[in-house]
Amino acid sequence: MLIRNSFETAQSIDAVWEFFGDIPRVAACLPGADLTDETADNHYQGTVTIRLGPVKLEFSGEAEVTARDDADKTIVVDASGADKKGRGQAALKLEVALSPSSLGTNIDVSLDLQLAGAAAQYGRGMIADVTSVLLNDFAMNMQNHLSAVQSGLDPSGVSAAKPAGGLVIGIRALRMALVRVFRRFFLPYRPQPN
Repeated sequence: MLIRNSFETAQSIDAVWEFFGDIPRVAACLPGADLTDETADNHYQGTVTIRLGPVKLEFSGEAEVTARDDADKTIVVDASGADKKGRGQAALKLEVALSPSSLGTNIDVSLDLQLAGAAAQYGRGMIADVTSVLLNDFAMNMQNHLSAVQSGLDPSGVSAAKPAGGLVIGIRALRMALVRVFRRFFLPYRPQPN
């Protein structure tokens, strides 16, 4: 399942690129993600925990920066993991590309997510909606982090992202699903003006 997101930040492209050079700082902005160890250069171990109502998925796995182009300002991260209770596996490929914008920097994110086992039973639409909510939260957390650093605060003093879970994510994902259904079934039947 391929999910794309694009957002802008007021910081310069060099400041944003420096941020993406520190993978633990990047992971700290993603709700539910926790890097536990750097096993080698560009290799990390960690966990991702997502709670949606009574469903809690906790993946343990590895991530590797497989490509980094300083000239084009692109980075690729491959990650995979398994649910700690043996209910499924996940693999993802994350590609980030930076480009200058009128505001400062445009950030294009492409996330190819593959789920297997019980984790995949929740449906493509719901998983895409929850992932989109998490990417939006990541964008907001990253912007807050970069703004705080630009203001002269110590990066380690900037609060980390909240855990990924709870009713709020469920409601936001449900709203996205309802909008999608509304568009599919009701917008084609709007009366046309004369």
